[in-house]
Amino acid sequence: MYEYMNGKITTVESTYVVLDICGIGYQIYAPNPYSFKEEENVKVYVYQQVREDELTLYGFKTKEEKDLFLKLISVKGLGCKMALPIIAACSIGGITDAIERENILYLKKFPKIGDKVAKQMILDLKGKLDPTVKYAASDNFDELALVLEGLGYKSADIKKVIPNIGSDLTIEAQVKEALKLLLR
Repeated sequence: MYEYMNGKITTVESTYVVLDICGIGYQIYAPNPYSFKEEENVKVYVYQQVREDELTLYGFKTKEEKDLFLKLISVKGLGCKMALPIIAACSIGGITDAIERENILYLKKFPKIGDKVAKQMILDLKGKLDPTVKYAASDNFDELALVLEGLGYKSADIKKVIPNIGSDLTIEAQVKEALKLLLR
């Protein structure tokens, strides 16, 4: 089993990236592939799924994202293809908070998550996620994403620009910077 891979990103697509390691290109599905930049040397934390008919790699920018992914796929009825969009759609802290507070409505906003799976997530994960852990920088951008969505921008476009915005800026400055990038 792989823990992580170091290499150069050669391709960024809508659902995956290609990581070149010593001349071999690994296709790695990621929650937000646009957070990676082509020709960038990176460390990608990976999970390898082995099935009878396929071998798939899922990659994450941080160890915390990978850890949450592993906990999500341990939930009965929730597989890799359902867990990936959950991590892509919001912050790790938001997911943890929703599970700890038993907020079924919040969990149902994710694709393919209904009452049954949301309740199962709470049952299986409540108390097992550490709310005090400092998670990925994407936590700082939830408000920014909501503002941009309110202005009518598509979430795919928003995900492309958020990695290029400083997390130390005020929300007003973040919105201004995002609008500059979106209007290019």
